[in-house]
Amino acid sequence: MPRIGPYTLYTVETGRFRLDGGAMFGIIPKPLWERYAPADERNRILLNMRCLLLEGDGRLILIDNGIGDKFDAKFRDIYAVDHEYAELHRSLERLGFSAADVTDVILTHLHFDHCGGSTRRVGDRLEVAFPNATFYVQRRHWEWARNPNLRERASFLPENLEPLEASGQLRLLEGPGEVLPGITVEVVNGHTEAQQIVRIDGPEGTLVFVADLIPTTAHMRPVWNMGYDIRPLVTIDEKLAFLERAEANGWHLFFEHDPEVAVVSLHRTEREVAAVHPRPLAELF
Repeated sequence: MPRIGPYTLYTVETGRFRLDGGAMFGIIPKPLWERYAPADERNRILLNMRCLLLEGDGRLILIDNGIGDKFDAKFRDIYAVDHEYAELHRSLERLGFSAADVTDVILTHLHFDHCGGSTRRVGDRLEVAFPNATFYVQRRHWEWARNPNLRERASFLPENLEPLEASGQLRLLEGPGEVLPGITVEVVNGHTEAQQIVRIDGPEGTLVFVADLIPTTAHMRPVWNMGYDIRPLVTIDEKLAFLERAEANGWHLFFEHDPEVAVVSLHRTEREVAAVHPRPLAELF
């Protein structure tokens, strides 16, 4: 597996699910987006929940953790949750780790498909799924999620947040900066308030976990953004500025939701910064 600085990097697949294609592509007409993301009979498109694990420097660091397993049959049906494809704890075990080995969990934001694996139901109790981990979230985003607006309320589920709040394992970050050696977060506000994307830097190169700033390779285009974004014009500006910097610095991108592509490099064309060399994480460098 590839290394950046002190860390060995692993892909952790946590399952697949489906969301409405129109919601995932906002103002883009269906005949255009369906070329890249075919819809099922309920107009839902397939999405991965692909997370990133870093091992090194005495730490095991997980970035996001998928949808979890606390949902009922109705929830599973609405979102077509597929844990036969992959599941968080099975994926960790396949790599030789357990939840108890994880020392740090960086949550990009608290929508249920990114943080649902943070907690588990044990009998009639909810508990933190990573008992020895510190969880990192932006303070502004935590406060936003704990007092949700009507638009996002269905995405911020109490069962994902309340056990964390009570655990003493939560560390609230005050804006961008280095969280752990070689690991920096940047804050963006278009998709939701104070989402953090995660950059891993080392002499080998840089990989950025772009989360819902650019959920799939189809969302590389400036106006191909989600209807879920609370500030779509801000998303456009943030994405354009980020891609300019990323291409200029030779960064590679890691996609959480793309059903096929984990990593791309970037190339400037006459019109835009485009994704090139789609590949698995194992072929990063």
